[in-house]
Amino acid sequence: MEAFVKHYREGNIGTLEFGNPAGNSLPTPLLKAFKEGLITLEKDTDVRVIVLKSSGDRAFCGGASLEEMKTLSTLEEATAFFMGIADVINTLRSVSKFVVGRVQGKVVGGGVGLVAACDYVLASSQAHIKLSELSIGIGPYVIEPAVSRKIGSTAFAQLSLDAHQWKTAQWSENKGLYHAVFETKQELDNAVQTHAERLANYPKKAIKNLRKLHWKDTDHWETLLPKNAVITGSLALEDATQNILKNL
Repeated sequence: MEAFVKHYREGNIGTLEFGNPAGNSLPTPLLKAFKEGLITLEKDTDVRVIVLKSSGDRAFCGGASLEEMKTLSTLEEATAFFMGIADVINTLRSVSKFVVGRVQGKVVGGGVGLVAACDYVLASSQAHIKLSELSIGIGPYVIEPAVSRKIGSTAFAQLSLDAHQWKTAQWSENKGLYHAVFETKQELDNAVQTHAERLANYPKKAIKNLRKLHWKDTDHWETLLPKNAVITGSLALEDATQNILKNL
């Protein structure tokens, strides 16, 4: 399988799906296609709700591409690399339609930010999460606003400090990252369909205005996330970080 991002509509439900044989990680071209797909679904007036999903039965998202990170050599390159996830999060934040996340497997790093930027998240019991950034010499600066908004600063601190440790799907549900957890793929898919249909049937204007209310006080992310991308990019170029990456 080659890496891909695709979007499609079935009835009034739009779906954005991505995949990458490298653990569903997100190199720059996929992040750009991801953003473009979201914008296309946002502009489609027949789409009333967006479902975000990844391919396969294992990892939901491996976060930023470590292989691409190894190639960074200038601050401009590094900042542009981390701006990929920043742009996607800001796009998720600004759409007028509710986004339902279908999380079927483990989530790492930037993938946790994507999940946090969804409005309603349904997950598998195997959907453990980890912020591993500290272990490679950087930090989850770009995704922090999204993750802290969803689970709170105390839980974010715990998650970012335990960079070596997976947190269970139940932990994520208890902290508010997931709305519900399911044991089987069929149960998960049924729930995603049910909740997407329910949200899609609410009046458009009510959806748009409620989503604005949910995302109040986040307009400054347009400047905050780029600033955090610079911080992360500078750390990614440190000799200590590059040495860790070379040994991965």
